Amino acid sequence: MSSIAYTSNEEVGHHIGGRRVAGASGKSQAVYNPATGAVARQVALASEEEVNQVVAVALKAQQGWGDMPPIRRARIMQRFLQLMNEQRDTLAAMITAEHGKVWSDAQGEVARGIDIIEFACGVPQLLKGDYTEQVSTGIDNWTMRQPLGVTVGITPFNFPCMVPCWMYPLAIATGNSFILKPSERDPSAALFMADLLTEAGLPPGVFNVIQGDKHAVDALIAHPDVAAVSFVGSTPIAQSIQQRAAQYGKRSQALGGAKNHMVVMPDANPEQVVDALMGAAYGSAGERCMAISVAVLVGDIGDKIVEMVRQRCATLKVGNGLDESAEMGPLVTREALLRVEGYVGIGIEEGAQLVVDGRNFQVAGHEDGFFTGATLFDHVKPDMRIYKEEIFGPVLSCVRAASFEEAVQLVNAHEFANGVACYTADGHTAREFARRIQVGMVGINVPIPVPMAWHGFGGWKRSLFGDMHAYGEEGVRFYTRQKSVMQRWPQSTAAGADFAMPVAK
Repeated sequence: MSSIAYTSNEEVGHHIGGRRVAGASGKSQAVYNPATGAVARQVALASEEEVNQVVAVALKAQQGWGDMPPIRRARIMQRFLQLMNEQRDTLAAMITAEHGKVWSDAQGEVARGIDIIEFACGVPQLLKGDYTEQVSTGIDNWTMRQPLGVTVGITPFNFPCMVPCWMYPLAIATGNSFILKPSERDPSAALFMADLLTEAGLPPGVFNVIQGDKHAVDALIAHPDVAAVSFVGSTPIAQSIQQRAAQYGKRSQALGGAKNHMVVMPDANPEQVVDALMGAAYGSAGERCMAISVAVLVGDIGDKIVEMVRQRCATLKVGNGLDESAEMGPLVTREALLRVEGYVGIGIEEGAQLVVDGRNFQVAGHEDGFFTGATLFDHVKPDMRIYKEEIFGPVLSCVRAASFEEAVQLVNAHEFANGVACYTADGHTAREFARRIQVGMVGINVPIPVPMAWHGFGGWKRSLFGDMHAYGEEGVRFYTRQKSVMQRWPQSTAAGADFAMPVAK
């Protein structure tokens, strides 16, 4: 295993114009090691002037980059892909050190990001337009997709490699320049990827990293030279970003919150269900937008599943993410810890049955770390806050349902519709569930149905604001605009003005 030690108060700066740049605003914020609770580094917080500077650099770089043949852009992406594969363990260790997730989970995150880079290497094929000869006598019609210009990505702390990779590989492969504003809680992975892009031969200014907080985000959205904004985070912020982007005439793609259900049918294999629930509910300490936070237990299987999960929680290994035996690491900040454990108290007050209490969890040698244990509630009701609201921590709520119909209605009634799973051995039940459930990403006996790189990620309802999903062919469409060209030559042009609406002749 690689290890990255953050023990100094060195400032994490920006990456502008192909090189690392120190912050100039004089403002910074602490970056913590979640496993120890100690301040590891400081991250610069950009001023509006620094935002203006990075946009100007990106705007200038995009003009030449957008004119470059797609095959040449793809070759640079292929070199970047090779470097990412060579450095994947270094990047994973960096993520674990700043985010806290266990080593194997960080490795998986990097692998999923690399998948999308590999997909972006096929951009010459992805940018192919349509051509129709003789749409009318002597007239041909074709379409092309062209870049937007300067694009921006605002990404969350829980996936500092994978979520940026949902955005920038396709953005730059399709001819745009890109400015990444990563989370200030774990900012180093973004700089490391920027260094690798520079090493791969990406022209200076095509990919930039600007560190910062809400002020930097607001300045990026309002900047007149920014053409499109991609965001992943909470629903209130996603909705606000989409509205502000529309106000400024920008294209936006804003992915919000989630409350993902797993419907467990009576014919499901209990061991498979519990394995899935443990990984999907408690993996990455529940800090995933695709985490399963609600188990809908149908019929008489409920008591058995709850008891099996309770027993498994007792043996769940919680510890430093760099410990290879750890199955769950700490939460990202002390504020996140207090918020999650506060929700446990709310659940008790609301009358849910607390089966496993993860509060006040201690890891030997890491007493100041941001650790909480696995929490399990049973007999949760749909009107409770722990059911309705996104907790974003290792808290699993079990809801009882009498029938398949009741379970489907329960899921469809929730305001969030990001991901959902159904565990069953019956093909008809699986087919009906997939057809009737009103959720953007569905797993049948798959607990975390994150689509592969060529399919695209996105929820429904208040989990996605905007028309297009992230990455895949939807991502290509988001980062380009279609142009349609109709052409004829003088030899086939009839004499005289025609005042009727043109039609095929």
